[in-house]
Amino acid sequence: MAKTVKNKSSPKDWIEKAKRNAAYEAAKVVENGFAIGLGSGSTAAYAIEKIGARIRREKLKVMGVPTSYQALELAVKHGIPITTLEEHPMLDLTIDGADQIDDELNLIKGMGGALSREKVVASASKKLVIVADETKKVKTLGEKNHPVPIEVLPFATPVLMQKIREKGGKSCVREGINKVGPLITDNGNFIIDAVFGVIHEPVKLECYLKSLAGVVETGIFVRMAHFAYLGKRSGVQELLKQALC
Repeated sequence: MAKTVKNKSSPKDWIEKAKRNAAYEAAKVVENGFAIGLGSGSTAAYAIEKIGARIRREKLKVMGVPTSYQALELAVKHGIPITTLEEHPMLDLTIDGADQIDDELNLIKGMGGALSREKVVASASKKLVIVADETKKVKTLGEKNHPVPIEVLPFATPVLMQKIREKGGKSCVREGINKVGPLITDNGNFIIDAVFGVIHEPVKLECYLKSLAGVVETGIFVRMAHFAYLGKRSGVQELLKQALC
């Protein structure tokens, strides 16, 4: 007698659904006439998809500034008109993902390699909206030995790795996938992944790293996000930026 094989859902299925739900919720914030930053990564990709659907269904008129070649290709695929920071140096909104989000909406970003362009676009935006699944929420950045991505000039890499060691960090140059040698960013640079443990003072660490010659940008995004949508196993949670005293 033949056995009936049941399709078992992957433990990660709920995460993909949560990411999609969070991104779709954020896409609702986009208004007609907006110039928007288009983040990189798998969760931001869902937002780009939904914005494209709104353009087709609602005749929504928006322009997008992609933060990477990946985001550019997705925007073209989903019919989002492309613009530049030269044409729109101030953006109405950016929707992007994050690798970690703390209680104050400080972020670690850059595991996808686009941190420098993501930070430039975020800084040019009136509002930065973060989309992620609930596994990205932490009490303090750096938990679970999560690395801080740092984009660096290739020439400066050995010096910077020494400086990171002096600061108590452990670092490695990120390797490319399916290639020999370091990953090359869209800007032609390397990425150092540096582990500092739990980061109690992200502002100080950010300032230290940015003071080092050869550092292009870091994946520490402090006080930049205005609100976030976290996809959960059931529903979406909205996190608001707390007012600073």
